[in-house]
Amino acid sequence: EEKIIKNADFFYHYMKIKKADLIYAASYSFSPSMKASEVLKTLLDGGKNTNTVMITFKEGVNMRSIANTIAEKTNNTYDDVMNKIKDEDYLNSLIEKYWFITDEIKNSDIYYSLEGYLFPDTYYFNDKDVTVSKIIETMLDEMKNKLNDYKNKINNSQMTTHEILTLASIIEKEGKTGDFKDISSVFHNRLNISMKLQSCATSYYGLGLEFTDVGIATAEMMNSQNPYNTYIVPALPVGPISMPSLNAIEAAINPKNTNNLYFIS
Repeated sequence: EEKIIKNADFFYHYMKIKKADLIYAASYSFSPSMKASEVLKTLLDGGKNTNTVMITFKEGVNMRSIANTIAEKTNNTYDDVMNKIKDEDYLNSLIEKYWFITDEIKNSDIYYSLEGYLFPDTYYFNDKDVTVSKIIETMLDEMKNKLNDYKNKINNSQMTTHEILTLASIIEKEGKTGDFKDISSVFHNRLNISMKLQSCATSYYGLGLEFTDVGIATAEMMNSQNPYNTYIVPALPVGPISMPSLNAIEAAINPKNTNNLYFIS
């Protein structure tokens, strides 16, 4: 776009000839007078940029984990992240910018407004001074890219995007990838007959716990009165409980067709 590369097709083939297929996300300085060989060398040297920050967010993590990872990898703190996702003006700007975000994220019962909306993946940023908003919106941009393929189906669904991401976040925590569509089928079947989802994963989340903290959910946990506990809540919880993968989102949108109401975790 800036005409540093005079001919995109030529440059592409030049890269193939030079077997240059590993280009890193980084900050680069170019000049219009640079030759193609100089441009390529600069791009390849980008991997040596020690300021570049790589951050990996795993599937199924929650907002607390996201905030901790950002604090660990950048010059932001855990509180910086939490304060940003509580900023109503910022949330309103995101609602205006992204078609899949609505006022549902501002429900006062939701623990973390953007839970479930930040796509888990590996991201590269210029340096540790990257802002929280830059990280958030980079992840939201990737979620938008993924959801765009399902936009028509979502719009024609009886569920909102918020509800689909909520269901996907539960599916993500309840089993292995190969079982996601079967698990989704059970949950859809339960929702269709107004049967409680009874997901232990929602019980942990509602109490601010992880499975590794407690193991199997106790009767006390299952009876806890909170807006996430699906042993109490008659349908979906108030919002997502994790950052779902694309496989979990796909499963929530396209469940397997069964009559099953139970599965063994």
